[in-house]
Amino acid sequence: MQVSSLNEVKIYSLSCGKSLPEWLSDRKKRALQKKDVDIRRRIELIQDFEMPTVCTTIKVSKDGQYILATGTYKPRVRCYDTYQLSLKFERCLDSEVVTFEILSDDYSKIVFLHNDRYIEFHSQSGFYYKTRIPKFGRDFSYHYPSCDLYFVGASSEVYRLNLEQGRYLNPLQTDAAENNVCDINSVHGLFATGTVEGRVECWDPRTRNRVGLLDCALSSVTADSEINSLPTISALKFNGALTMAVGTSTGQGKIFTSLEPEHDLNDVCLYPNSGMLLTANETPKMGIYYIPVLGPAPRWCSFLDNLTEELEENPESTVYDDYKFVTKKDLENLGLTHLIGSPFLRAYMHGFFMDIRLYHKVKLMVNPFAYEEYRKDKIRQKIEETRAQRVQLKKLPKVNKELALKLIEEEEEKQKSTWKKKVKSLPNILTDDRFKVMFENPDFQVDEESEEFRLLNPLVSKISEKRKKKLRLLEQQELREKEEEEELEGKPSDAESSESSDDEKDWVEEVRKQRRLIQQEEKVKRQERLKEDQQTVLTPQFYEIKAGEEFRSFKDSAIKQKLMNKTLEDRLKIEAKNGTLSVSDTTVGSKQLTFTLKKSEQQKKQQEAEKLHRQERKKLRRSAGHLKSRHRRGRPFH
Repeated sequence: MQVSSLNEVKIYSLSCGKSLPEWLSDRKKRALQKKDVDIRRRIELIQDFEMPTVCTTIKVSKDGQYILATGTYKPRVRCYDTYQLSLKFERCLDSEVVTFEILSDDYSKIVFLHNDRYIEFHSQSGFYYKTRIPKFGRDFSYHYPSCDLYFVGASSEVYRLNLEQGRYLNPLQTDAAENNVCDINSVHGLFATGTVEGRVECWDPRTRNRVGLLDCALSSVTADSEINSLPTISALKFNGALTMAVGTSTGQGKIFTSLEPEHDLNDVCLYPNSGMLLTANETPKMGIYYIPVLGPAPRWCSFLDNLTEELEENPESTVYDDYKFVTKKDLENLGLTHLIGSPFLRAYMHGFFMDIRLYHKVKLMVNPFAYEEYRKDKIRQKIEETRAQRVQLKKLPKVNKELALKLIEEEEEKQKSTWKKKVKSLPNILTDDRFKVMFENPDFQVDEESEEFRLLNPLVSKISEKRKKKLRLLEQQELREKEEEEELEGKPSDAESSESSDDEKDWVEEVRKQRRLIQQEEKVKRQERLKEDQQTVLTPQFYEIKAGEEFRSFKDSAIKQKLMNKTLEDRLKIEAKNGTLSVSDTTVGSKQLTFTLKKSEQQKKQQEAEKLHRQERKKLRRSAGHLKSRHRRGRPFH
């Protein structure tokens, strides 16, 4: 078993080692195992877990009992039973398989997509039916609620085959030239397809309309990335209702870990709810890898957990322990870019592997103070080890320290009570993000001198004194630890805490005392206000009248205020007396109110001027008419 590590993630290769040919007898196999150490140390989880030439695809059934793999030559499918750890059956096919899907929980219903555009259906007994799609297919998915198979490939259309009706339905027309992969969400049934242009199109199978478009190519290209071509979607998978993983042809994304087998990979399958990884390679032997970080071992090979734990207890040199992985940026910082292409650097993924001794030598030359940094780190580690034996410090926020200390004490009491009785734990305010601002923003500081706080918390004086003592002790301890970091000396300090409860009489006396203090403070404030009023000199205030307005006495405003305070009925009566309101009965039998607005002095003057002007014009018209009538009668003008 080979062990490799990258990014501190251990990968156990369970398929490495020599494989024995099938035509050897059992006697010769036993003899070889005695002679060859590599054959004796190998782990064979499943018997004959290989293909004649090449393995193309590999999948696991939903119940986890069967592993199905397709390969060549001749084209075939093999089914392995994990309960028996051996081959269940083997079926030969007419052409190579692009991909396949297991429709049932076991191996009883399988659909194969061939490279000659044929779709082949198999039942538990064997071959069942064969049909053809118009264009070459690359991937397909099964929609369980409608019994539809969705095929994508070298076409802009997504072909739909209904298995209940046994006929093709109208295809879905996408905006892409070609589609590479597709998947259907098992929770809400959303269909997604990855295109050659680097986009993900999402379709609703119920309405057969596109509901979303995600451009992954543009979002993945950044200024730092080195890309020779446009990223295309090469992998697509849903995880739950709201999460989707998308893989691009340029290999962009954050790397968790990686494995690099000797031969090229054709397909990868993760065993459900475990850390086991199955690979289909360009070699007869199929790969089996176990990554404990991803999950436990499957039930049928649970001994792997114990085996890996023993190996971790007795660590041996792994594959990459003598090498250091560096990126191109690291090489630029070390000044080793001229070594790219030489035997000193081995290209691997987005960086290079170099000898760890060479790396340390160059780093020491570039940064001569590295030893001092290493020494300081070791000193910090020793200090942290000594701190772990002391009383743990309670990290308090900058704002509302006493409130935080009170909440911590209450939380400790709750924990003590939960050890004795099973009590449902409630969320803590200190760890809740909704109350985060209360311990960060100074505007939320509790004012202990306010009247409301002192009346609501009559015993706060005694309790706050105890908490203040604790705060002082904690601050002193922090200062001591800072001195220890500088001088590497010091003794642990213990913070003593005690809790006491007061009687009802003490509580009443404390309330009375607080009230007396508040009354005295109010008297002092009143006296200060009187002194200020006596010292202040009243100055007259002047107001400016706007243009076009006339000054009125303050009595008018007082009259208006009195009028506004009266009821509507009283106001209507007053307005009726003044003549600004008239009430009349209508023919229908209802009441009609007519209001006349009050006119200002300027408006009255303007109306009087207009009235005089009209009267003068009337006089002029009359005199003009009189002259015309005399002219008609022939009377001379005098």
